[in-house]
Amino acid sequence: MANDRVRKVTHIDNIKLSEDGTSIIIIDQTKLPNQVEYIELRTAQDVWDAIHLLKVRGAPAIGIAAGYAMYILAQQIKTDDYRTFYNEFHRQAEYLNSSRPTAVNLSWALKRMEKVVTGHKDLPVAEIIGLLEKECHAIHEEDIAMCRAISEYGLSLIKEGDGILTHCNAGPLATSRYGTGQGPLFLAAEKGMKIRVFADETRPLLQGARLTSYELYNAGVDVTLICDNMASLVMKNGWVQACFVGCDRVAANGDAANKIGTSGVAILARHYGIPFYVLGPTSTIDMNCKSGDDIKIELRDPDEIKEMFYEKPVALKEVKCYNPSFDVTDHELITAIITEKGICRPPYTDSLAALFK
Repeated sequence: MANDRVRKVTHIDNIKLSEDGTSIIIIDQTKLPNQVEYIELRTAQDVWDAIHLLKVRGAPAIGIAAGYAMYILAQQIKTDDYRTFYNEFHRQAEYLNSSRPTAVNLSWALKRMEKVVTGHKDLPVAEIIGLLEKECHAIHEEDIAMCRAISEYGLSLIKEGDGILTHCNAGPLATSRYGTGQGPLFLAAEKGMKIRVFADETRPLLQGARLTSYELYNAGVDVTLICDNMASLVMKNGWVQACFVGCDRVAANGDAANKIGTSGVAILARHYGIPFYVLGPTSTIDMNCKSGDDIKIELRDPDEIKEMFYEKPVALKEVKCYNPSFDVTDHELITAIITEKGICRPPYTDSLAALFK
């Protein structure tokens, strides 16, 4: 590609520590795309609410937020006694872990921070807190490198002029830089590669409409927003050559949990002979989870279906709602799982296990 086609994609700090290191600054994703508002999180309740209410969302971004959270909360534990410090630290970690049970990056980051504490019990508490600061920054820096690597591997699977369909949001807002599921699309824009993207709106919280189309448009990508139930038609029209999605948890057999509606996209892609790719970091792979049957699916407030983003309710108050946040895509529908360590193909019980050897 000609050098004059190469452009730098602008990235924003969607999660960072405050200058004094005692709070977390995030972009409130519930206000996008019409308002970019930064909010400050200081307490465990602040962080729990931000994760549960999707002010910060996306598996990698949740992991980064969790790492920073445990550092700022550790500073608030006023004791020099290790046992007292650890008991309170563990209690706070357990509390935060309850905010989004399906996202494995949350528990992964919390356990990683807790390992710093348990692995240095002979050190003074002040020094342990210093190590926690280094660890939370390491989680963030590693995510930046991870996103770039996943994006490079994903980009190798598509060519100039391809149409890509994506569901939900797994771009920079959900991670640290390029993203996972949408990372190759931003890298393509940066390298001057022309592709076109169809972004599912992703009901009921509209992450595709509010976030993915917002990010891609601002990056100069040719993006078309579609309703979720239009995916079949654009595939049938021959406009889609690949599907790229992120993931919140991948089981040892390759079953992948992602935003509700993802499994339907995979079924359509199989019907039309379109490759279906799941992109995510190895921290999202849970080798202790044998299959998708073992993944706990979070149920959310019915009002997200009936009232959120509407001026008036669109259904009667008395009407029951079923509002699972995720579904699980069967491994047999997944063409490949793309990680920062490479591209895994079936059988996933072998290829995923090989990542951890």
